[in-house]
Amino acid sequence: MLKFIFFSLLMGFSIQSWAAVQSLLIMASFFFGFYYMGDFFLCHLGLGLAADSVGYILILLSFWIVSLLILSSNKVLELKAHASLFLLVNIALLVSLVLTFSSQDYLLFYICFETSLIPTLILILGWGYQPERLQAGVYMLFYTLFGSLPLLVSLISLYNTGGTLVFGLVPLVSAGGAVSFIWYVCSIFAFFVKLPMFMVHLWLPKAHVEAPVAGSMILAGVLLKLGGYGLVRVCPIFVAISVNWSWVWVSLGVVGGSIVSIMCLRQTDIKALIAYSSVAHMGLVLCGLMLFSWWGLSGAIAIMVGHGLCSSGLFCLANMVYERVGSRSLMISKGLMNFMPSMALWWFLLSAGNMAAPPTINLLGELSLIMGVVSWCKLSVLFVAILSFFSAAYSLYMFSMSQHGKFFSSLFSCCSGQVREYLVLMLHWFPLNIMILKGSTLIVPC
Repeated sequence: MLKFIFFSLLMGFSIQSWAAVQSLLIMASFFFGFYYMGDFFLCHLGLGLAADSVGYILILLSFWIVSLLILSSNKVLELKAHASLFLLVNIALLVSLVLTFSSQDYLLFYICFETSLIPTLILILGWGYQPERLQAGVYMLFYTLFGSLPLLVSLISLYNTGGTLVFGLVPLVSAGGAVSFIWYVCSIFAFFVKLPMFMVHLWLPKAHVEAPVAGSMILAGVLLKLGGYGLVRVCPIFVAISVNWSWVWVSLGVVGGSIVSIMCLRQTDIKALIAYSSVAHMGLVLCGLMLFSWWGLSGAIAIMVGHGLCSSGLFCLANMVYERVGSRSLMISKGLMNFMPSMALWWFLLSAGNMAAPPTINLLGELSLIMGVVSWCKLSVLFVAILSFFSAAYSLYMFSMSQHGKFFSSLFSCCSGQVREYLVLMLHWFPLNIMILKGSTLIVPC
């Protein structure tokens, strides 16, 4: 199945046809979606690769987001800004993501996990907007490498002690002494940076603001999920240590998410606001993954998928405004409802998804996470309530500031939207709301 998909993608790239690559990626998404056979645990793909239910849904999300980002990056084709190289970089990124989510060996997982950084860096440096993209790329590179090198040392140590790095065969590390704790922190810190956790999140807003729409969509849609997926795979090895320190990570998740949610109300850049909202959502995901409960894990997976679709759609909307107005500032991009009335509906629908309004899959994930966190500690209900309240507050702030008010005086006319743009937004919003009808797809088997 995957061989056919990748062969089709390579054939589409060889004829250098933008439309052909778009069509093949969307077809690959549908074919892989139909491949779901129920509550399977493991589906072998050959060559040491396999996919369980968590890996499957994230591979499907990768195909979907990459097909949509190529569809929304039509400006690259119009300006002839190295369109063939742009397609090659995105396909290389898709291959690295599929290999990461389907690898069954920790060393292969680490290699593919780090490989995905290179195409993302090329996207930011090659097709970014401002000269500050160099600083943003360096921030992302050094933050990621700073967390990843200890992970490599940890994997080598695991191989020395157990003789294997295959998922499920690596012996568990027992809780005892400072050495085990340092080993544990070195193993999971790389995923905290990628998630990103509060206090190691500064690279994300910089990368989002300077990245092109394709870079922002893939960062928010899939790359942040690498951190959550890595925690799902690595934390069970250190379960004896992690259960004693879960209070630290849950506290950082809810308190950091609450602080970042309040910071969102101070943002004037649309992309920076959406980027900080991603940090707040991932704080809640961190809580769910560190609880080691069925409610927490299932809610975290649902939030990761829902946030990937919703946040990617919001970045796509922000890019449409930027292409027309020439600015991402909420002080200038006001009163857009007067110029793009039909686009205001999509702003409202995706903003509602960002605040976990029904019937989005975000609602299912947040309910599961809130039940998991509050049942773990009654005191956490205060910060969870603050996080949920300000999640609605900054989403409404973004919608009202951009759509209402007095419009910019130098803006006289503007296209309300093209069919291609409405198609991209529809393909973000439709699965975000329809997946709640099949919530068992995102529920991890007990």
